Amino acid sequence: MLKLGRFNDYSMEKLRRDLISGCIVGVIAIPLGMAFAIASGVKPEYGIYTSIIAGILVSIFGGSKYQIAGPTGAFIPILLGIVISYGYENLLIAGFLAGIILFLMGLFRLGGLIRFIPRPVTIGFTTGIAVTIFSGQISNFLGLTGLENHEYFIDKMKDIFIHLDTINMYSVLIAVIGLILIIVTNKFLPKIPGALVGLIGSSIVAAIFFPDQLATIGSSYGEIPHQLPSLQFPEITWERIKLLIGPALVIAMLGSIESLLSAVVADELTGSKHNSNRELMGQGIANIVSPLFGGIPATGAVARTATNVKSGAASPVSGIVQGLVVLVVLLLLAPYASNIPLASMAPILMVVAWNMSEMKKFAQILKTKTWDAIILVIIFLLTIFVDLTTAVGVGLLLSMMIFVKRMSELHVVSKVIPEASDTNHRLVTTQSLSEEEDDYAQINICNIDGPLFFGSAQVFEKAIQEVVHPNTKILILRLSKVPYMDTSGETSLSHIVQSIKSSGGMVLVSGLQDQPREVLKKTGLYDEIGESQFYAHTVDAINVALSKLSLNEDRKAVKGEDDEFRVTKV
Repeated sequence: MLKLGRFNDYSMEKLRRDLISGCIVGVIAIPLGMAFAIASGVKPEYGIYTSIIAGILVSIFGGSKYQIAGPTGAFIPILLGIVISYGYENLLIAGFLAGIILFLMGLFRLGGLIRFIPRPVTIGFTTGIAVTIFSGQISNFLGLTGLENHEYFIDKMKDIFIHLDTINMYSVLIAVIGLILIIVTNKFLPKIPGALVGLIGSSIVAAIFFPDQLATIGSSYGEIPHQLPSLQFPEITWERIKLLIGPALVIAMLGSIESLLSAVVADELTGSKHNSNRELMGQGIANIVSPLFGGIPATGAVARTATNVKSGAASPVSGIVQGLVVLVVLLLLAPYASNIPLASMAPILMVVAWNMSEMKKFAQILKTKTWDAIILVIIFLLTIFVDLTTAVGVGLLLSMMIFVKRMSELHVVSKVIPEASDTNHRLVTTQSLSEEEDDYAQINICNIDGPLFFGSAQVFEKAIQEVVHPNTKILILRLSKVPYMDTSGETSLSHIVQSIKSSGGMVLVSGLQDQPREVLKKTGLYDEIGESQFYAHTVDAINVALSKLSLNEDRKAVKGEDDEFRVTKV
């Protein structure tokens, strides 16, 4: 799994670039790791442990040269819900199970399936998560006291409203200073981590002017230990697996989506190509190991990965350096981190939420006023007011139903005829037959355009029955534009074949593609039609059909297109 080819032609210059980018990203990862952990309802050091372990392991075993892994904002609502409902220890087990699921997804080469998740679904839940993160930091921004952790948005907002009388103006001032520093730094000094400047600057102001006036990491969560915890394997029982498999699946699903999206961002920035299955396996390994040291679930972090690339990273070494930088800071500076005010952390997460909200794309989809817009709004609202599991499940179900509907509507059954003056029987559009002329029609040629699957099978069968004339002796089906057929489509085709045969006619097939051919062979319909009745080109089928009929010399019948037909001389 460890692809040493990624280190081919490695040089001292590339090492220099990796050291610089790794240090930059490591510095950024520290405040984010603590902030994400606190917002997820766990101690800040757990976010640091995750940044170290997951960051190093994903860089070694993952499928992207530039991926930076660690705790992310997208996980906050999920992890907070698990902590509230099941507790921290069970969160570790859920993360461990999610790691196994991710590894198996990569092992069984399911990485490519992520691209089939509709864009409205991903934007809907991403924007919903952003709103959840932002709203979750209002209490720390205002310095409210006496609040409880709530899983649901409405309960959080009610609790905040009830405790508005506990606003700490010192907290508001520090939070505003931190927010201004972040915005100004990001705008005018983009190469300097705005989150770090905001965190340090506002913390210094608080320590000098408002000592003991604000809630800090230490006062709220205890001192941050300046060492990694010892390896501890969680007690996993069958009962716990059954209890936590649902949350684990959600963590794995969201982790796979975000990590692969992050890898795609790195590809776009560098022109490289990641291995999606290897990336999932690397993420799986990281999430299996991280809980053993108290770490929370991790995934690829888009912002940190983009920063890594823009800072000049040349290989996965930068991700390893990033993890080591966080480790060194933990060992040397942990006691100082305990004095950071929670009000200094709040604007960091608020800016993260704003950046991940994808408001422009959200608005673009809304403007389309299509089913995509409806799905987007439903996912967005469900993510905020219910939970991400329900939102994504409903979104995928709605998307699948709409996809099936659209595919059915795109399916076309039309009739065509050979051009009368063309000896090669080139097919052209036709006009309607008069009732008298229609009685002579004995050869029907039908184009089938689109996949024959459960969503279009009945439409296909009904369309054929409507356009095929009762006097038909030979039905030629042109299937060159049928890329896919399932057993439902095969059943409908079988009904048509049996109907034509029962009236003494026969069916010829032209242009059959490989996948539908395999389906027909496996079900036996291929042999029932007869191998000799399949032709590569329609003209061959037409010649065979004409040779089998004895019609009036001036009036031989074939069928038309666009639900119309006529008799022509051939």
